[in-house]
Amino acid sequence: MIMELVAEVKTLRIQNAEKDKRLNFLESRVQALEQYSRINDVIVSGLHIKPRSYARAVTAGNNGGASGVANGITLDCNTIEACHTLPRRINDSNDNSAVIPRLVNRKHKTALLSQGRKLKGSNVYLNEHLTKHYADIAKKVRHLRKQGKIQNTWTTSCKIFVKLNGMNAKVVLIRSMEELDKYQ
Repeated sequence: MIMELVAEVKTLRIQNAEKDKRLNFLESRVQALEQYSRINDVIVSGLHIKPRSYARAVTAGNNGGASGVANGITLDCNTIEACHTLPRRINDSNDNSAVIPRLVNRKHKTALLSQGRKLKGSNVYLNEHLTKHYADIAKKVRHLRKQGKIQNTWTTSCKIFVKLNGMNAKVVLIRSMEELDKYQ
């Protein structure tokens, strides 16, 4: 009787481990799909805008033609599919808002993000729209860069890349916090 129970417990542990593995795979798949749904989005933060005028703030409302966001950045109004605001933080005392324009395709998103260097020195920032999971990873990676444990980090197409330290520094794609443990 006890041997049968021990065998049953062993079988249940194996099944539980397999289900945990499957659950981790499905969770990572959901995270990847959620991130993929944001692949054409850009977060524009630091804009001073009035409520309900966020689409005009991003495109400056120039009759559908090319228009400026700030500091010479051009954006064609026809490349924006939709535009939404992010809720303000409760402790945010200034008037800055974040706006998420969804661009028609990735080519337009990449072109807009590449113009982000023109905003250096202003309080306006262009960033990829990352899910909380990937934003947490990006934050941790930036912290590792500040500590000097990695050479550089960046995002491209909502994927987080890390350039390792060393002469023949290798570029690594990071998908989870666990992958960062070896760089601590």
